[in-house]
Order: sequence, then structure tokens, then C-alpha cells
Amino acid sequence: MGIALGLLDGAALADSAPGPADGDASAAVCHRGPVRCLAHVRTHASGQIQSDAATPTGYGPSELQDAYRIDPSVTVTDHPTVAVVGAYGYAALESDLAAYRAHYGLPACTTASGCLRVVNQGGQSAPLPPDPPASDDWTVEAALDLDMVSAACPACSLLVVEANNSDVANLYAAEDEAAALGPTVITNSWGAPEGSDLASAEAHFDHPGIAIFVAAGDFGYNDQFSSTGTGPDYPGTSAHVIAVGATRLVRDATARGWGETAWSVTGGRDRSAGGSACSTHIAKPAYQTDSPCAFKATTDIAAVGDPATGVAVYNAGSAGWITVGGTSAAAPLVAAIFAETGNGAQSSGAFLAAHASALNDVVTGNNGTCSDSKLCNAGVGWDGPTGYGTPNATELIGLSSADAMASDGGGCSTGGTGAGAGALIGLALLGLRRRPRG
Repeated sequence: MGIALGLLDGAALADSAPGPADGDASAAVCHRGPVRCLAHVRTHASGQIQSDAATPTGYGPSELQDAYRIDPSVTVTDHPTVAVVGAYGYAALESDLAAYRAHYGLPACTTASGCLRVVNQGGQSAPLPPDPPASDDWTVEAALDLDMVSAACPACSLLVVEANNSDVANLYAAEDEAAALGPTVITNSWGAPEGSDLASAEAHFDHPGIAIFVAAGDFGYNDQFSSTGTGPDYPGTSAHVIAVGATRLVRDATARGWGETAWSVTGGRDRSAGGSACSTHIAKPAYQTDSPCAFKATTDIAAVGDPATGVAVYNAGSAGWITVGGTSAAAPLVAAIFAETGNGAQSSGAFLAAHASALNDVVTGNNGTCSDSKLCNAGVGWDGPTGYGTPNATELIGLSSADAMASDGGGCSTGGTGAGAGALIGLALLGLRRRPRG
């Protein structure tokens, strides 16, 4: 267990953004290939991407850290690494990432320093895939993923695995390569209709010891707002992943200072809302006792994703600063929180079911219509759109270590050399470093 201290001065993270505005339209940025990414960018009514020019208007790191009680000066995991799996190349990746981190006073993360590593689906640094076509712009998706990991865990290293294109076989190959390179967690902001033959597909997400996060979808319950057909998205329904839904995040007068509702239906070039669904093939896990689904329910946890209260992203190809949402924003944000809080070995939502009290329960909002209201309406406890709630990073610190000690019967050597003793020492140190947040 390692602890990284004093990485950032709070003043350095003071966001200049005035905050998101309501009522803006949004559009999916990559949805023309076999698999679609799940980023929604704020647009004008005409469908043109809204460029924020030199000043971002979406939420930046300090706001996200405050909303989810993240202390960026503390990492429980020793040298955490977040792997991002996506499609196509992104020639401006490093320079765009540098622009985002420099603007918000985050420490540099470069290939030269070893903080950033970019490889193809075979694990090699060259040749990298070509950039995507303009009509299927996965560079916005990649920028969103990397900026959200940076915002939640500035101390995390970044591993980017670029599939040749958005063909599902190539993305699966990239997923396996990401796991082989040994990150703390993996995040995936893409999906496709579930299909019927999942036996071979499941093997690509079965990597014990590495938490795998998947965006739950951007088209409401059972993709009912999608133009390409309804049904659950895979790998969000996989038995081996933690599926992440989306919320609308706004400041309020509560003790937390923030309120969240399920990302409900918004307009624009396409209608959108946070995703949730019931699998048609993956067996229902024992921990989903509150789900009315006959098979596995998608969403386990959620975070900000409504484009109307979206996050700031830097993408030079989109003229600089843009505001983006979608479950593609929520998944990497949650993945980074798990990496830094020592929970990177979780293989399913069972951990969240056991520790629901460590989350912010989201109790209002909906993502469409459904036969059982629990599947498309947020409410007390587990619900389809937001799972067990949204993360409180302070409360998540050390929970995996506590679980491990409980499973060991609490035994540790009085001489302080056992695994239990090491965990206790780490938790005691964290107790000294945890700062109250708003």
C-alpha cells in the first residue's frame, strides 16, 4: 500500500469556468462504426459542436473533486495506472492532454516521464492506428477519458490501448492487451448490442485482480432512444465488469453542496439519457437482490454524465475546449476513483452492494419508460439508472483492505509483519491524511 502526498496545491486547481448551463442540445460523437463510443458533446441547435474557445465552461477537476469528495493528494494504491481502451489513433493525444492538465494546474503526464504510455492493440508503441474519420470521431472520446482520469486521479499513470478501428474483434484484442500490461483498472467507454453468443466474448473481460469499468449507455433504458435499435449494450452487461450510469450534477444548498438526479431525457440531434438494461443472456448475479431483471442488470454505480451539466474537455480537433457528457464521462471518472482509493481489484458490483452506505444515493430522475419502475426510475437503494449511487471517494478509501482483513479473520502478527498488520498501518496513515471536504 503506497501513499502519494502533497501532489497538488488546492489553489492551483481553482477552476476558471463559470459552470455548465442548462438547455443546450447534445449529440453523439462516434456512432457510425460496428461499436459506438458513449460520449455526447454539447452542440448548438444546428448540431455544430459548441466550442468554448480559450475558456472552458464545463466542470473542471476542482469541482469534480469536491462533488465526489476526492482528495487528490492521497492515493492508497502504489503507483496506480488506469488503462483506457478505445478505437483508432489520436495523433494529438499527448499535446491535448498536456493542454488540459496545464490549464488546471495538474502535474504533467508525458510519454518521456513514463506517466503516459500509448500502444496499439498488440502492445507496441508503433505503428499506432490512424486517426478516425471525421464522421466517427473517437478522438473526442479519448480526450474525455484521459481528462476525467486526470481530474479524479492526477497521480495516476495513463495507459492508452488503441484498437485498429471500432470493429469488435479489434476492441476485444485491445482489452486483452490492456489487461496483459498489468494496470490497476481498465475503463471502456463503448458498447454494442448484446447479441446472443457471448461465451467467447466474456473471456475478454475476465481478468481477475483488475477492476474493469464500462459505460452503461447513452440512450435510456434498453436503448429506447437509439436510432439503431433497442436492447442492452455489451460489455455493460458482462458478468466481469462494473457498469457505470450517469447523473445530472448541480450545486445546491445541502451539506454536500451538490445534488444529483438520474440523467433524464434530453433533446438535440438525438434524444439521450443515461443507460440501463436487463441482459438477455448473462446470468443474474447473487448480489443483485433488488433487481427485477431475470438476468443481469447493467448499472452498478453512476457519476456525472448529463451533457447539460457536462465536463470540460480539451480537443484541438474540435477547436479546443468543449463540454462533454455521456456515460463515457462517468466510467473513467469512477475507474480513477477506484484506482486511487485502493479498490482496483474489484471484479463486479458485489463490492458496491456490500458498501452502498459509502455512496451517494440518487433518488430522483428517470431514463425513459419501463415495465417495472425500478429499472428506469431512480429511487432509494439500487435502481436501474444509477445503480447503488455515486462515489464518495473519502468513504471508499481502504474498504478493500478492510474486506481482506475481515476475510482473514482479522488475524495479524503482533510483531507487525503480517499482511493484516500492513493493511492496518496503511489505513492508520490514511487516517492522518484524510481531510474533511465541504
